[in-house]
Amino acid sequence: MRIFKLGLNGSLLALAVAGGYLLAGWDVGSTTAGAAPSAAAPQAMPVPVVGVVKKTIPIYLEYAARTEAIRNVTLRAKASGYLQEQPVSDGADVKTGDLLYRIEASDYQAALDQAKAQITRDQASLEYLNSSLNRGNKLADNGYLAKDGFDQRRSAVRQAEAALAISRAALRTAEINLKNTEIRAPFDGRLGRNQAPEGTLVTSAAGTPLNNLVQLSPVYITFNPGETELAEIQKAFASGTVETEVIIPGSDSKPRQGKLTFIDNAVERNTGTIAARATIENSDFSLLPGQYVRIRLHIRELPNALMVPQTALGSSQFGKYVYVVGKDNLVEQRVVALGPTDGDLVTLTNGIKEGDKIISGNLQKIFPGAAVQPLDAGGG
Repeated sequence: MRIFKLGLNGSLLALAVAGGYLLAGWDVGSTTAGAAPSAAAPQAMPVPVVGVVKKTIPIYLEYAARTEAIRNVTLRAKASGYLQEQPVSDGADVKTGDLLYRIEASDYQAALDQAKAQITRDQASLEYLNSSLNRGNKLADNGYLAKDGFDQRRSAVRQAEAALAISRAALRTAEINLKNTEIRAPFDGRLGRNQAPEGTLVTSAAGTPLNNLVQLSPVYITFNPGETELAEIQKAFASGTVETEVIIPGSDSKPRQGKLTFIDNAVERNTGTIAARATIENSDFSLLPGQYVRIRLHIRELPNALMVPQTALGSSQFGKYVYVVGKDNLVEQRVVALGPTDGDLVTLTNGIKEGDKIISGNLQKIFPGAAVQPLDAGGG
């Protein structure tokens, strides 16, 4: 029995020693495993931030457009004869009244000379008949001329006056016909390609085409806004002058300034658009009729617009968003709605407020809740 007790006490002592070692090992392991939470937190990502810009911006409507000549006429012959001369070359810029074509005029000059001679003859005949009528008047008063003879003299004078009037009308016709042998520029513009070389027999009856002349300054800019924007355009047009900017694709020149001058009186039912046009100066003649351009209409001003750089925008399945530096420099994601742009800035109609710090770079390296180190990138 004694031996059994000693064996039992020894077993208990061994278990106690082993338990002590296990507890010691558990404490060491616990200390080692607990070392991970005490490790240093990840370093905050440096990011550039900008403030929200608040300002009044112009509101534009932009359209594809084409240039159109205000005047584009076909030059036609108004006298018949052989085309004698083209003093200016094809494609030349001409001024009002410049001689463009001359038709052989000898026949018309002869007709003019004949009309002048006819007037001289009729004037002489009228002078004689007036003298005869004066003499007849005295004779009739003294009873030496019958009334019938006096009436004949007075009728002859009236017939001579009518003949002189006809001759004067014939003179004006002859002068017009002679003038029509010279085709002159009706306005400042540029000639096109000649359609009747020198020596061609042209006729006034058919109106033989000779060339075309287009006015290059000012010019129309024709475009077709949709009916959904018509009310806003009409409101601005009725309120005063609607300023326009015309942009020439592929050109480094500044936009050309002009004014909206016309809105048509009916909407095209097949397209739902309406014809409109602006007028701009083209003093350097660099714009030609039919050329493709873009036009912007300054409709109104938008006050207190909240704007951020377009580079600060991100995209997700929920739409556009921006990252904002929130409390404790943690990233917040704000879904936003876009408004008009002004240069590199875009208007946000919701999702932000004045005073927010917008993250404008390193967007791919951050996420909502991430710790960041804001770096001033200017703006705001």
